[in-house]
Amino acid sequence: MTRPTPETLAHSARRARTVTEPAGDADHTTPPRAAAPATPAVRPSGPVPVSGAGSLVRSLEALGVDVVFGIPGGAILPAYDPLYDSSVRHILVRHEQGAGHAATGYAQATGRVGVCIATSGPGATNLVTPIADAYMDSVPIVAITGQVARPMIGTDAFQEADIQGITLPITKHNFLVQNAEEIPQVLAEAFHLAATGRPGPVLVDIPKDVLQAATTFSWPPTLDLPGYRPTLHPHGKQIREAARLMSSARRPVLYVGGGVLKAGATESLRRLAELTGIPVVTTLMALGAFPDSHRQHLGMPGMHGTVAAVYGLQKADLIVALGARFDDRVTGKLDSFAPDATVVHADIDPAEIGKNRHADVPIVGDAKHVIDELIAAVTTEHKAGRRTDLHDWWHQLDDLRERYPLGYDEPADGTLSPQYVIKRLGEIVGPDAIYVAGVGQHQMWASQFISYEKPGTWLNSGGLGTMGYAVPAAMGAKAGRPDTVVWAVDGDGCFQMTNQELATCALEGIPVKIAVINNGNLGMVRQWQTLFYEGRYSNTELGTHKHRIPDFVKLAEALGCVGLRCENAEDVDKTIEAAMAITDAPVVIDFTVGKDAMVWPMVAAGTSNDEIMFARGVRPAFDEDDI
Repeated sequence: MTRPTPETLAHSARRARTVTEPAGDADHTTPPRAAAPATPAVRPSGPVPVSGAGSLVRSLEALGVDVVFGIPGGAILPAYDPLYDSSVRHILVRHEQGAGHAATGYAQATGRVGVCIATSGPGATNLVTPIADAYMDSVPIVAITGQVARPMIGTDAFQEADIQGITLPITKHNFLVQNAEEIPQVLAEAFHLAATGRPGPVLVDIPKDVLQAATTFSWPPTLDLPGYRPTLHPHGKQIREAARLMSSARRPVLYVGGGVLKAGATESLRRLAELTGIPVVTTLMALGAFPDSHRQHLGMPGMHGTVAAVYGLQKADLIVALGARFDDRVTGKLDSFAPDATVVHADIDPAEIGKNRHADVPIVGDAKHVIDELIAAVTTEHKAGRRTDLHDWWHQLDDLRERYPLGYDEPADGTLSPQYVIKRLGEIVGPDAIYVAGVGQHQMWASQFISYEKPGTWLNSGGLGTMGYAVPAAMGAKAGRPDTVVWAVDGDGCFQMTNQELATCALEGIPVKIAVINNGNLGMVRQWQTLFYEGRYSNTELGTHKHRIPDFVKLAEALGCVGLRCENAEDVDKTIEAAMAITDAPVVIDFTVGKDAMVWPMVAAGTSNDEIMFARGVRPAFDEDDI
């Protein structure tokens, strides 16, 4: 089997740097952020006779697209003929869901718009889950689907589905192209909408006869998006009021969400935090936005957050929310969340402000502009002698950090600890790698026991919680950043949903590394059964332990990968190091771990953050007079 070399992949990724790929630092300490197509990626061209399909492919080239993920089929097939000769690299996935998650992983890792392609009917509907996933996590992707010919629409034709109607609630916008002349304008508008404001997925559905029709291609098109004017710069009065509150609060917290990463505002966030001395919590979607090792970082809040982060928010007198949406997994029981806190809520999407928690100071704007203007306003407050003393607040928080650090107990039965595996993975691989997680216990352990020091190094399905996300997303991330080591931390349940994309990785020369945390069960569901269903383990045992079905090592080899297995702590380091030494093929490690490990701390669903459990049967002790 011949694989493209890493150098070939790197050349492909660097090709056609365009308006959707602004230059970033070489070490990606601040990854490129998505940007609007403001200038053409190619020189303006006059009308050239092409088919609709040719216009589509030329539009992708003009937009600077270097890679797309897809599967051909009848309705989209006309587009695949000009794609054969295109500079755009097409990665043939094994399932459309893989194409969508790969586009998402690519977008999250690079800051550029990810692109996936599918045919009509079942091909398009197989994209629904990754489109919904991208919508929940505000990821810029463009999904291009074929549709039956226009005269057949509405007749229940073979492989017809109203994908525009199906995806209307889960896309930022979608288009049904009515004639071939529209294609360049629609594609340019789709990329602009996906990448600007609050990023998100956009769907472009193109009937087969439109792809086959004769037309002309010229570039650039004129965008026509009346009413679409995202607010980037915040209102000065609101900024000044937020700065006044930040300079007088006694128990403030900076509550940082994924919007800070999407805005490329991580360096600004660090300056604001250090200027004010305010504690920082970063949500699951924001890990890496603020260094885990930083003195002011309390960790992740929420259902499985640190005790210090959860109680820091709960007992705050001021919460400054930056690009976060007060998700239920953070707030717990909403009516008991942070009862004494004044809330400053800054977000680029005005629909988020006040949706779940009333905002005393609402700020609409891009997080980078908001934070930069907050820095200036707080500096003015400090120069006027208005600066709060946070000594007592930090004394209380440091006490919580010391008494309730993240940790775990070694399994009593001598089995391999999953937390130990993930902790050693992060320590050996280091902070420059990209870590991609599936959904469940392994996701939470990966968020807790790997240190995220840089933006763009943690990818996961946060809002939708999509099992099967990790393998294809890792593939997309590696395709977008081929010079970066990419590890997927997956569970044995998640892994069995989309592992067929490892065949794609093997054939396409995409050497991702997969750590399967194999506890033989649907682990998070089993944890809930242990805690809330009296240990009645209904339909959560997968058979990957008892029967070794499937045998993940043999499966990996069948898919063209290197398969390894590790079953004891003494072999963890050398197994990870062996995987790191393999650079020309995907690697899968079956880490066979104990089935009884649980994720702690935990706030049970529907309960107050006040009821956080540090471990099973262990509730943190607090002095209410001090907190």
